[in-house]
Amino acid sequence: MQLQKLLSALPFYSTNQDIKNIDINGIKMDNREIEKGDMFVCIKGFTVDGHSFAKQAAQSGAVAIVSEKPLDVSPAITIIVPDTTKALAILATEFYHHPTHNFPLIGITGTNGKTTTTYLLEEIFKAHGKKTGLIGTIQMKIGDKVYGITNTTPDALHLQHNFHKMAREEVDIVMMEVSSHALDLGRVYGSDFDIAVFTNLSQDHLDYHKDMDDYLRAKTLLFTGLGNSYKNKKFAVLNVDDDHSKVIQNSTAQPVITYGIQTNADVMATNISFQLKNTTFTLKTPVGETTIRSNLIGTFNIYNMLAAASVAILRKVSLETIKYALEKIRGVDGRFEQVTAGQNFAVIVDYAHTPDSLENVLQTVKEFAKQRIFTIVGTGGDRDRTKRPLMAKVATKYSDLAILTSDNPRTEEPGAILQDMTNGLVDTNYTVIENRKEAIQYGINMAEAGDIVLIAGKGHETYQEINGVRYDFDDRIVAEEAIRQKGTN
Repeated sequence: MQLQKLLSALPFYSTNQDIKNIDINGIKMDNREIEKGDMFVCIKGFTVDGHSFAKQAAQSGAVAIVSEKPLDVSPAITIIVPDTTKALAILATEFYHHPTHNFPLIGITGTNGKTTTTYLLEEIFKAHGKKTGLIGTIQMKIGDKVYGITNTTPDALHLQHNFHKMAREEVDIVMMEVSSHALDLGRVYGSDFDIAVFTNLSQDHLDYHKDMDDYLRAKTLLFTGLGNSYKNKKFAVLNVDDDHSKVIQNSTAQPVITYGIQTNADVMATNISFQLKNTTFTLKTPVGETTIRSNLIGTFNIYNMLAAASVAILRKVSLETIKYALEKIRGVDGRFEQVTAGQNFAVIVDYAHTPDSLENVLQTVKEFAKQRIFTIVGTGGDRDRTKRPLMAKVATKYSDLAILTSDNPRTEEPGAILQDMTNGLVDTNYTVIENRKEAIQYGINMAEAGDIVLIAGKGHETYQEINGVRYDFDDRIVAEEAIRQKGTN
Protein backbone atom coordinates (compact mmCIF):
# COMPACT_ATOMS: atom_id res chain seq x y z
CA MET A 1 0.00 0.00 0.00
CA GLN A 2 1.19 3.52 -0.76
CA LEU A 3 2.43 5.29 2.39
CA GLN A 4 0.49 8.42 1.45
CA LYS A 5 -2.78 6.46 1.31
CA LEU A 6 -2.00 4.63 4.54
CA LEU A 7 -1.28 7.83 6.44
CA SER A 8 -4.46 9.46 5.13
CA ALA A 9 -6.32 7.41 7.78
CA LEU A 10 -4.58 9.36 10.56
CA PRO A 11 -6.18 12.63 11.68
CA PHE A 12 -2.79 14.32 12.34
CA TYR A 13 0.88 13.54 11.87
CA SER A 14 4.11 15.27 10.96
CA THR A 15 7.04 13.96 8.95
CA ASN A 16 10.61 14.87 8.16
CA GLN A 17 10.55 13.88 4.45
CA ASP A 18 8.39 13.61 1.36
CA ILE A 19 6.05 10.60 1.69
CA LYS A 20 5.08 10.27 -1.98
CA ASN A 21 5.80 7.16 -4.05
CA ILE A 22 6.77 4.96 -1.10
CA ASP A 23 5.28 1.47 -0.86
CA ILE A 24 4.65 -0.19 2.49
CA ASN A 25 4.82 -3.98 2.36
CA GLY A 26 3.84 -4.64 5.95
CA ILE A 27 3.44 -3.13 9.42
CA LYS A 28 5.52 -4.41 12.34
CA MET A 29 5.89 -3.54 16.02
CA ASP A 30 8.76 -5.96 16.68
CA ASN A 31 12.04 -4.87 15.10
CA ARG A 32 13.18 -8.52 14.90
CA GLU A 33 10.40 -9.22 12.40
CA ILE A 34 11.21 -6.33 10.05
CA GLU A 35 11.54 -7.06 6.34
CA LYS A 36 12.57 -4.67 3.59
CA GLY A 37 9.81 -2.16 2.81
CA ASP A 38 8.04 -2.49 6.18
CA MET A 39 6.69 0.22 8.47
CA PHE A 40 7.84 0.01 12.09
CA VAL A 41 5.58 1.42 14.82
CA CYS A 42 7.29 2.30 18.11
CA ILE A 43 5.08 1.06 20.95
CA LYS A 44 5.73 1.84 24.60
CA GLY A 45 5.15 -1.44 26.45
CA PHE A 46 5.09 -2.18 30.16
CA THR A 47 8.72 -3.30 30.15
CA VAL A 48 10.30 -2.07 26.88
CA ASP A 49 9.93 1.00 24.66
CA GLY A 50 9.84 0.40 20.92
CA HIS A 51 11.47 3.77 20.30
CA SER A 52 14.74 2.20 21.53
CA PHE A 53 14.68 -0.23 18.60
CA ALA A 54 13.75 2.19 15.81
CA LYS A 55 17.30 2.48 14.48
CA GLN A 56 17.67 -1.33 14.32
CA ALA A 57 14.36 -1.49 12.47
CA ALA A 58 15.59 1.04 9.90
CA GLN A 59 18.84 -0.89 9.47
CA SER A 60 16.80 -4.06 8.88
CA GLY A 61 14.92 -2.44 6.00
CA ALA A 62 12.05 -0.44 7.50
CA VAL A 63 11.28 2.50 5.21
CA ALA A 64 8.99 4.34 7.65
CA ILE A 65 9.12 4.68 11.44
CA VAL A 66 6.01 5.80 13.36
CA SER A 67 7.10 7.52 16.54
CA GLU A 68 5.94 9.88 19.26
CA LYS A 69 9.12 11.97 18.97
CA PRO A 70 11.79 12.91 16.40
CA LEU A 71 14.28 10.10 15.76
CA ASP A 72 17.52 9.79 13.81
CA VAL A 73 16.65 6.75 11.67
CA SER A 74 17.89 7.83 8.23
CA PRO A 75 17.26 6.79 5.51
CA ALA A 76 13.84 5.74 6.88
CA ILE A 77 11.11 8.38 7.10
CA THR A 78 9.92 9.36 10.56
CA ILE A 79 6.18 9.82 11.05
CA ILE A 80 5.44 11.59 14.33
CA VAL A 81 2.03 11.06 15.99
CA PRO A 82 0.68 11.92 19.46
CA ASP A 83 -0.07 8.30 20.39
CA THR A 84 1.56 5.38 18.56
CA THR A 85 -0.74 2.78 20.16
CA LYS A 86 -3.84 4.49 18.79
CA ALA A 87 -2.07 5.16 15.48
CA LEU A 88 -1.14 1.48 15.16
CA ALA A 89 -4.80 0.47 15.41
CA ILE A 90 -5.83 3.03 12.76
CA LEU A 91 -2.98 2.13 10.42
CA ALA A 92 -3.54 -1.62 10.80
CA THR A 93 -7.25 -1.22 10.07
CA GLU A 94 -6.47 0.80 6.93
CA PHE A 95 -3.67 -1.53 5.79
CA TYR A 96 -5.95 -4.57 6.04
CA HIS A 97 -8.83 -2.74 4.32
CA HIS A 98 -11.22 -2.49 7.29
CA PRO A 99 -11.78 -6.26 7.52
CA THR A 100 -14.61 -6.13 10.10
CA HIS A 101 -16.87 -4.54 7.46
CA ASN A 102 -16.98 -7.99 5.85
CA PHE A 103 -18.84 -9.83 8.62
CA PRO A 104 -20.94 -9.20 11.75
CA LEU A 105 -18.68 -8.83 14.80
CA ILE A 106 -19.86 -9.70 18.30
CA GLY A 107 -17.81 -8.49 21.30
CA ILE A 108 -18.24 -9.96 24.77
CA THR A 109 -16.86 -8.13 27.78
CA GLY A 110 -17.18 -8.63 31.54
CA THR A 111 -15.20 -10.10 34.41
CA ASN A 112 -16.56 -13.63 34.06
CA GLY A 113 -18.27 -15.67 31.37
CA LYS A 114 -16.60 -14.26 28.24
CA THR A 115 -14.97 -17.49 27.09
CA THR A 116 -17.97 -19.74 27.66
CA THR A 117 -20.31 -17.27 25.95
CA THR A 118 -18.12 -17.12 22.83
CA TYR A 119 -18.07 -20.92 22.59
CA LEU A 120 -21.81 -21.13 23.07
CA LEU A 121 -22.28 -18.62 20.27
CA GLU A 122 -19.90 -20.57 18.05
CA GLU A 123 -21.98 -23.71 18.61
CA ILE A 124 -25.25 -21.87 17.94
CA PHE A 125 -24.09 -20.25 14.70
CA LYS A 126 -22.52 -23.47 13.43
CA ALA A 127 -25.88 -25.16 14.02
CA HIS A 128 -27.42 -22.23 12.12
CA GLY A 129 -25.26 -23.14 9.12
CA LYS A 130 -22.71 -20.34 9.45
CA LYS A 131 -18.94 -20.43 9.15
CA THR A 132 -17.62 -18.87 12.37
CA GLY A 133 -14.55 -17.03 13.60
CA LEU A 134 -13.62 -16.89 17.29
CA ILE A 135 -10.97 -14.97 19.24
CA GLY A 136 -10.62 -15.61 22.96
CA THR A 137 -8.56 -16.52 25.99
CA ILE A 138 -7.93 -20.11 24.93
CA GLN A 139 -7.41 -19.86 21.18
CA MET A 140 -8.41 -18.34 17.85
CA LYS A 141 -10.55 -20.37 15.47
CA ILE A 142 -11.49 -19.91 11.83
CA GLY A 143 -14.08 -22.51 11.00
CA ASP A 144 -12.58 -25.73 12.37
CA LYS A 145 -8.98 -24.48 12.20
CA VAL A 146 -7.41 -23.69 15.58
CA TYR A 147 -4.60 -21.18 16.21
CA GLY A 148 -2.70 -20.35 19.41
CA ILE A 149 -3.13 -16.99 21.11
CA THR A 150 -1.27 -15.11 23.88
CA ASN A 151 -3.63 -12.35 25.08
CA THR A 152 -7.40 -12.44 25.70
CA THR A 153 -7.60 -9.70 23.07
CA PRO A 154 -4.57 -9.53 20.73
CA ASP A 155 -2.81 -6.22 20.01
CA ALA A 156 -4.37 -4.10 17.27
CA LEU A 157 -1.91 -5.18 14.58
CA HIS A 158 -2.41 -8.92 15.07
CA LEU A 159 -6.13 -8.43 15.64
CA GLN A 160 -6.67 -6.70 12.29
CA HIS A 161 -4.39 -9.23 10.58
CA ASN A 162 -6.53 -12.04 12.04
CA PHE A 163 -9.75 -10.30 10.98
CA HIS A 164 -8.28 -9.93 7.48
CA LYS A 165 -7.51 -13.64 7.46
CA MET A 166 -11.09 -14.40 8.54
CA ALA A 167 -12.47 -12.15 5.80
CA ARG A 168 -10.29 -13.92 3.21
CA GLU A 169 -11.61 -17.26 4.40
CA GLU A 170 -15.16 -15.91 4.12
CA VAL A 171 -16.42 -16.40 7.66
CA ASP A 172 -20.06 -15.47 8.19
CA ILE A 173 -19.81 -14.18 11.76
CA VAL A 174 -17.11 -13.58 14.41
CA MET A 175 -17.28 -13.73 18.21
CA MET A 176 -14.51 -12.34 20.37
CA GLU A 177 -13.68 -11.74 24.01
CA VAL A 178 -12.87 -8.09 24.68
CA SER A 179 -10.82 -7.41 27.81
CA SER A 180 -10.73 -4.15 29.74
CA HIS A 181 -7.00 -3.88 28.96
CA ALA A 182 -7.73 -4.11 25.23
CA LEU A 183 -10.40 -1.45 25.45
CA ASP A 184 -8.29 0.90 27.54
CA LEU A 185 -5.18 0.44 25.37
CA GLY A 186 -7.10 0.92 22.13
CA ARG A 187 -6.42 -2.57 20.76
CA VAL A 188 -9.92 -2.84 19.28
CA TYR A 189 -9.96 0.69 17.90
CA GLY A 190 -11.12 0.47 14.29
CA SER A 191 -13.05 -2.78 14.85
CA ASP A 192 -16.67 -2.41 13.76
CA PHE A 193 -18.75 -4.23 16.40
CA ASP A 194 -22.36 -5.07 15.59
CA ILE A 195 -23.37 -6.49 18.97
CA ALA A 196 -21.69 -5.78 22.32
CA VAL A 197 -22.39 -8.05 25.31
CA PHE A 198 -21.88 -7.21 28.99
CA THR A 199 -21.77 -10.28 31.26
CA ASN A 200 -20.96 -8.88 34.71
CA LEU A 201 -18.40 -6.89 36.69
CA SER A 202 -16.59 -7.89 39.86
CA GLN A 203 -13.15 -7.24 41.33
CA ASP A 204 -10.29 -8.06 39.00
CA HIS A 205 -7.36 -6.35 37.26
CA LEU A 206 -6.93 -3.71 39.97
CA ASP A 207 -3.20 -4.09 39.39
CA TYR A 208 -3.93 -2.22 36.13
CA HIS A 209 -7.05 -0.15 36.83
CA LYS A 210 -6.80 2.35 39.68
CA ASP A 211 -10.20 1.33 41.09
CA MET A 212 -13.49 -0.35 40.19
CA ASP A 213 -14.87 2.85 38.66
CA ASP A 214 -11.92 2.94 36.27
CA TYR A 215 -12.44 -0.76 35.49
CA LEU A 216 -16.09 -0.08 34.67
CA ARG A 217 -15.16 2.98 32.59
CA ALA A 218 -12.94 0.77 30.44
CA LYS A 219 -15.79 -1.70 29.90
CA THR A 220 -18.15 1.07 28.75
CA LEU A 221 -15.81 1.85 25.83
CA LEU A 222 -17.09 -1.21 23.95
CA PHE A 223 -20.62 0.20 24.12
CA THR A 224 -19.83 3.84 23.43
CA GLY A 225 -17.85 2.57 20.44
CA LEU A 226 -20.90 0.96 18.83
CA GLY A 227 -21.57 4.34 17.20
CA ASN A 228 -24.40 4.87 14.75
CA SER A 229 -24.81 2.92 11.55
CA TYR A 230 -27.69 3.21 9.12
CA LYS A 231 -26.38 0.27 7.11
CA ASN A 232 -26.17 -2.31 9.92
CA LYS A 233 -28.33 -2.42 13.04
CA LYS A 234 -26.30 -2.47 16.24
CA PHE A 235 -27.32 -3.73 19.67
CA ALA A 236 -26.15 -3.86 23.28
CA VAL A 237 -26.90 -7.05 25.23
CA LEU A 238 -26.80 -6.54 29.01
CA ASN A 239 -27.05 -8.70 32.12
CA VAL A 240 -29.72 -6.72 33.97
CA ASP A 241 -29.08 -8.64 37.22
CA ASP A 242 -25.73 -6.87 37.50
CA ASP A 243 -26.20 -3.32 38.81
CA HIS A 244 -23.30 -2.08 36.66
CA SER A 245 -25.48 -2.67 33.61
CA LYS A 246 -27.24 0.64 34.37
CA VAL A 247 -24.00 2.53 33.67
CA ILE A 248 -23.40 0.45 30.55
CA GLN A 249 -26.93 1.14 29.30
CA ASN A 250 -26.38 4.87 29.70
CA SER A 251 -23.16 4.55 27.68
CA THR A 252 -24.73 3.46 24.40
CA ALA A 253 -27.05 5.09 21.90
CA GLN A 254 -28.02 1.70 20.49
CA PRO A 255 -31.07 -0.49 21.26
CA VAL A 256 -30.62 -2.65 24.35
CA ILE A 257 -31.78 -6.22 24.93
CA THR A 258 -31.58 -7.46 28.53
CA TYR A 259 -31.22 -10.90 30.05
CA GLY A 260 -31.46 -12.10 33.63
CA ILE A 261 -32.80 -14.49 36.22
CA GLN A 262 -33.72 -12.32 39.20
CA THR A 263 -34.91 -9.19 37.39
CA ASN A 264 -37.56 -8.90 34.69
CA ALA A 265 -35.74 -8.99 31.34
CA ASP A 266 -36.26 -9.59 27.63
CA VAL A 267 -34.60 -13.01 27.87
CA MET A 268 -35.01 -14.97 31.11
CA ALA A 269 -34.48 -18.35 32.77
CA THR A 270 -37.21 -19.76 35.00
CA ASN A 271 -38.01 -23.15 36.57
CA ILE A 272 -34.32 -23.79 37.20
CA SER A 273 -33.18 -27.22 38.36
CA PHE A 274 -29.56 -28.22 39.12
CA GLN A 275 -28.06 -31.71 39.03
CA LEU A 276 -24.43 -32.85 39.23
CA LYS A 277 -24.42 -33.71 35.51
CA ASN A 278 -26.82 -31.15 34.01
CA THR A 279 -28.92 -28.01 34.42
CA THR A 280 -32.55 -27.64 33.33
CA PHE A 281 -34.49 -24.40 32.89
CA THR A 282 -37.18 -22.70 30.85
CA LEU A 283 -35.78 -20.19 28.35
CA LYS A 284 -38.25 -17.33 27.92
CA THR A 285 -37.64 -14.94 25.02
CA PRO A 286 -39.52 -12.34 22.93
CA VAL A 287 -39.93 -15.02 20.22
CA GLY A 288 -41.25 -17.79 22.48
CA GLU A 289 -40.04 -20.17 25.17
CA THR A 290 -38.51 -23.63 25.36
CA THR A 291 -37.02 -26.02 27.91
CA ILE A 292 -33.21 -26.29 27.97
CA ARG A 293 -31.47 -29.36 29.42
CA SER A 294 -27.78 -28.43 29.35
CA ASN A 295 -24.59 -30.29 30.21
CA LEU A 296 -23.26 -27.01 31.66
CA ILE A 297 -23.59 -26.75 35.43
CA GLY A 298 -24.58 -23.84 37.64
CA THR A 299 -26.25 -20.44 37.74
CA PHE A 300 -23.26 -18.70 36.16
CA ASN A 301 -23.58 -20.94 33.13
CA ILE A 302 -27.28 -20.14 32.85
CA TYR A 303 -26.27 -16.48 32.55
CA ASN A 304 -23.80 -17.44 29.81
CA MET A 305 -26.53 -19.32 27.95
CA LEU A 306 -28.92 -16.38 28.31
CA ALA A 307 -26.30 -14.02 26.88
CA ALA A 308 -25.67 -16.33 23.92
CA ALA A 309 -29.40 -16.85 23.31
CA SER A 310 -29.97 -13.07 23.35
CA VAL A 311 -27.33 -12.52 20.66
CA ALA A 312 -28.64 -15.41 18.57
CA ILE A 313 -32.19 -14.04 18.68
CA LEU A 314 -30.92 -10.66 17.46
CA ARG A 315 -29.24 -12.48 14.57
CA LYS A 316 -32.55 -14.18 13.67
CA VAL A 317 -31.57 -17.68 14.79
CA SER A 318 -34.60 -19.86 15.53
CA LEU A 319 -35.43 -20.96 19.07
CA GLU A 320 -35.21 -24.58 17.90
CA THR A 321 -31.62 -24.08 16.72
CA ILE A 322 -30.67 -22.29 19.95
CA LYS A 323 -32.11 -25.16 22.00
CA TYR A 324 -30.30 -27.76 19.89
CA ALA A 325 -26.92 -26.01 20.22
CA LEU A 326 -27.18 -25.28 23.96
CA GLU A 327 -28.08 -28.88 24.66
CA LYS A 328 -25.36 -30.27 22.38
CA ILE A 329 -22.31 -28.51 23.81
CA ARG A 330 -20.44 -30.67 26.34
CA GLY A 331 -18.52 -27.86 27.99
CA VAL A 332 -15.52 -25.55 27.64
CA ASP A 333 -11.96 -26.49 28.60
CA GLY A 334 -11.28 -25.68 32.24
CA ARG A 335 -14.74 -24.30 32.94
CA PHE A 336 -16.42 -26.51 35.55
CA GLU A 337 -14.67 -29.43 33.88
CA GLN A 338 -15.02 -32.75 35.68
CA VAL A 339 -12.05 -35.09 35.98
CA THR A 340 -13.10 -38.73 36.13
CA ALA A 341 -10.85 -41.75 36.55
CA GLY A 342 -13.20 -44.22 38.23
CA GLN A 343 -13.26 -42.48 41.63
CA ASN A 344 -16.34 -42.33 43.90
CA PHE A 345 -15.98 -38.58 44.53
CA ALA A 346 -16.17 -35.59 42.19
CA VAL A 347 -13.16 -33.57 40.99
CA ILE A 348 -13.90 -30.29 39.23
CA VAL A 349 -11.36 -27.98 37.55
CA ASP A 350 -12.43 -24.37 36.99
CA TYR A 351 -10.77 -21.16 35.81
CA ALA A 352 -12.36 -19.16 38.67
CA HIS A 353 -9.66 -16.63 39.56
CA THR A 354 -11.65 -13.74 41.03
CA PRO A 355 -13.55 -13.65 44.34
CA ASP A 356 -16.85 -13.38 42.50
CA SER A 357 -16.22 -16.23 40.06
CA LEU A 358 -14.94 -18.48 42.86
CA GLU A 359 -18.04 -17.71 44.91
CA ASN A 360 -20.27 -18.47 41.89
CA VAL A 361 -18.62 -21.86 41.37
CA LEU A 362 -18.70 -22.77 45.06
CA GLN A 363 -22.33 -21.74 45.39
CA THR A 364 -23.08 -24.08 42.50
CA VAL A 365 -21.06 -26.89 44.10
CA LYS A 366 -22.99 -26.27 47.32
CA GLU A 367 -26.26 -26.81 45.42
CA PHE A 368 -25.59 -30.51 44.87
CA ALA A 369 -22.87 -31.37 47.43
CA LYS A 370 -23.93 -34.33 49.56
CA GLN A 371 -20.76 -34.63 51.60
CA ARG A 372 -17.65 -32.47 52.11
CA ILE A 373 -16.19 -29.79 49.81
CA PHE A 374 -12.43 -29.36 49.42
CA THR A 375 -11.26 -26.25 47.56
CA ILE A 376 -7.71 -25.98 46.21
CA VAL A 377 -6.95 -22.40 45.20
CA GLY A 378 -4.20 -19.81 44.92
CA THR A 379 -3.78 -16.35 43.38
CA GLY A 380 -1.41 -15.10 40.70
CA GLY A 381 1.75 -13.13 41.32
CA ASP A 382 2.40 -9.64 39.91
CA ARG A 383 -1.36 -9.02 39.89
CA ASP A 384 -3.99 -7.38 42.09
CA ARG A 385 -2.94 -8.08 45.69
CA THR A 386 -6.19 -6.82 47.21
CA LYS A 387 -8.17 -9.81 45.95
CA ARG A 388 -5.88 -12.36 47.64
CA PRO A 389 -7.49 -12.34 51.12
CA LEU A 390 -10.92 -12.15 49.45
CA MET A 391 -10.23 -15.36 47.53
CA ALA A 392 -9.16 -17.13 50.72
CA LYS A 393 -12.23 -15.84 52.56
CA VAL A 394 -14.57 -17.16 49.87
CA ALA A 395 -12.79 -20.54 49.82
CA THR A 396 -13.09 -21.01 53.59
CA LYS A 397 -16.69 -19.77 53.67
CA TYR A 398 -18.02 -22.39 51.27
CA SER A 399 -15.63 -25.28 51.90
CA ASP A 400 -15.14 -27.84 54.63
CA LEU A 401 -11.44 -27.40 53.98
CA ALA A 402 -9.66 -24.81 51.84
CA ILE A 403 -6.21 -25.83 50.60
CA LEU A 404 -4.36 -22.62 49.78
CA THR A 405 -1.54 -23.10 47.30
CA SER A 406 0.50 -21.54 44.53
CA ASP A 407 -1.09 -20.43 41.24
CA ASN A 408 1.19 -18.63 38.76
CA PRO A 409 3.57 -16.78 41.13
CA ARG A 410 5.39 -15.24 38.16
CA THR A 411 8.19 -13.11 39.70
CA GLU A 412 6.81 -13.04 43.25
CA GLU A 413 7.69 -15.37 46.12
CA PRO A 414 4.87 -17.94 46.47
CA GLY A 415 5.13 -17.76 50.26
CA ALA A 416 4.53 -14.01 50.21
CA ILE A 417 1.42 -14.45 48.06
CA LEU A 418 0.06 -17.07 50.45
CA GLN A 419 0.79 -14.76 53.38
CA ASP A 420 -1.34 -12.10 51.67
CA MET A 421 -4.12 -14.67 51.27
CA THR A 422 -4.16 -15.63 54.95
CA ASN A 423 -3.72 -12.15 56.41
CA GLY A 424 -6.79 -11.34 58.49
CA LEU A 425 -8.42 -14.69 57.77
CA VAL A 426 -10.75 -15.48 60.67
CA ASP A 427 -11.85 -18.97 59.64
CA THR A 428 -9.47 -21.79 60.56
CA ASN A 429 -10.71 -24.46 58.14
CA TYR A 430 -7.72 -24.13 55.84
CA THR A 431 -4.25 -25.44 55.32
CA VAL A 432 -1.37 -24.04 53.28
CA ILE A 433 0.56 -26.24 50.84
CA GLU A 434 2.78 -24.11 48.61
CA ASN A 435 3.54 -26.77 45.99
CA ARG A 436 0.46 -26.95 43.74
CA LYS A 437 0.97 -30.58 42.74
CA GLU A 438 1.25 -31.62 46.39
CA ALA A 439 -1.83 -29.54 47.24
CA ILE A 440 -3.88 -31.31 44.57
CA GLN A 441 -2.61 -34.70 45.73
CA TYR A 442 -3.47 -33.82 49.33
CA GLY A 443 -7.04 -32.79 48.49
CA ILE A 444 -7.68 -35.90 46.41
CA ASN A 445 -6.19 -38.18 49.08
CA MET A 446 -8.50 -36.56 51.66
CA ALA A 447 -11.63 -37.10 49.53
CA GLU A 448 -14.02 -39.94 50.29
CA ALA A 449 -17.23 -41.21 48.65
CA GLY A 450 -19.61 -38.35 47.81
CA ASP A 451 -17.09 -35.57 48.46
CA ILE A 452 -16.29 -32.83 45.93
CA VAL A 453 -12.79 -31.50 45.21
CA LEU A 454 -12.69 -28.13 43.42
CA ILE A 455 -9.37 -27.13 41.85
CA ALA A 456 -9.73 -23.43 41.03
CA GLY A 457 -7.78 -20.65 39.37
CA LYS A 458 -5.99 -22.08 36.33
CA GLY A 459 -8.65 -24.03 34.46
CA HIS A 460 -7.55 -24.60 30.85
CA GLU A 461 -3.97 -23.39 31.42
CA THR A 462 -1.32 -26.00 30.71
CA TYR A 463 1.58 -24.25 32.44
CA GLN A 464 2.70 -22.77 35.73
CA GLU A 465 4.81 -19.62 35.59
CA ILE A 466 7.53 -19.43 38.26
CA ASN A 467 10.28 -16.79 38.24
CA GLY A 468 9.37 -15.85 34.69
CA VAL A 469 9.71 -19.44 33.41
CA ARG A 470 6.72 -21.46 32.19
CA TYR A 471 6.70 -25.09 33.26
CA ASP A 472 4.28 -27.75 31.96
CA PHE A 473 1.42 -28.01 34.45
CA ASP A 474 -2.19 -28.98 33.82
CA ASP A 475 -4.52 -29.23 36.83
CA ARG A 476 -6.58 -31.86 35.01
CA ILE A 477 -3.62 -34.14 34.29
CA VAL A 478 -2.19 -33.72 37.80
CA ALA A 479 -5.61 -34.49 39.30
CA GLU A 480 -6.13 -37.59 37.17
CA GLU A 481 -2.68 -38.90 38.08
CA ALA A 482 -3.43 -38.30 41.77
CA ILE A 483 -6.74 -40.17 41.50
CA ARG A 484 -5.09 -43.16 39.82
CA GLN A 485 -2.25 -43.17 42.34
CA LYS A 486 -4.75 -43.09 45.20
CA GLY A 487 -6.58 -46.05 43.65
CA THR A 488 -3.43 -48.16 43.65
CA ASN A 489 -2.51 -47.44 47.27
